[in-house]
Amino acid sequence: MNSVGEAFGWAFRDPSWLGKIVVQGLILIIPIVGWIAAVGWLMLAFENARSGRDELPPAGFHLGRGIGLFGVVIIYSIVIDIPAWILDFAGARGLVRVCNGDFCSQQFVQGPLAGLGTLWSFLAQLVIYFITPALIVTVYHHGFGGAFNVGAVWQLATTKVSNSVIGGLVIFVAGLIVALCFIACCIGVFFTIIYSLSIEAATAAWFERQSAAPPAPAVPAA
Repeated sequence: MNSVGEAFGWAFRDPSWLGKIVVQGLILIIPIVGWIAAVGWLMLAFENARSGRDELPPAGFHLGRGIGLFGVVIIYSIVIDIPAWILDFAGARGLVRVCNGDFCSQQFVQGPLAGLGTLWSFLAQLVIYFITPALIVTVYHHGFGGAFNVGAVWQLATTKVSNSVIGGLVIFVAGLIVALCFIACCIGVFFTIIYSLSIEAATAAWFERQSAAPPAPAVPAA
């Protein structure tokens, strides 16, 4: 994976990409189990990409490979977003009677602190995008427990900040593709999600390679 831009086309290098994505997308329809299997598929795709194999993993119930990263992302997302929930709760004004002419109704109104909660949620999502490549690499090498060495994860993510920013941006764009597909065709979103996971896997492979690369030599002064 020489360029992060290659992540968008990496899946299509596999002649059997369509069948694998379709079958894994159908598995994704199964609640919870399908999502864990999809994350396991992502981890296998990452393994292939980091090894230089232009091949998607076979579709299947890769629960053992997926449960670790699935749990890590859920826990990180919840913990980082807790302050937003607190702000939302503290800023809630509750039900307020609102009248428009002769028509009155009870409406739930939020206060200024709820706006801060929304801002925190937005920033929390940006942090998740930023650390996702580092989380994938860490879980692959050190398992579920290794991902909760927060200092090590953060160090990996920030050693070369530009790599995490670029990787997070690519993963954000992959998610945007999923959102656009959901608007266009609901059922097709399951297959697009699997495609987006292949982008994440290839991006993480690029991130790992760049993070391990020695710094570029300094340009001698003229």
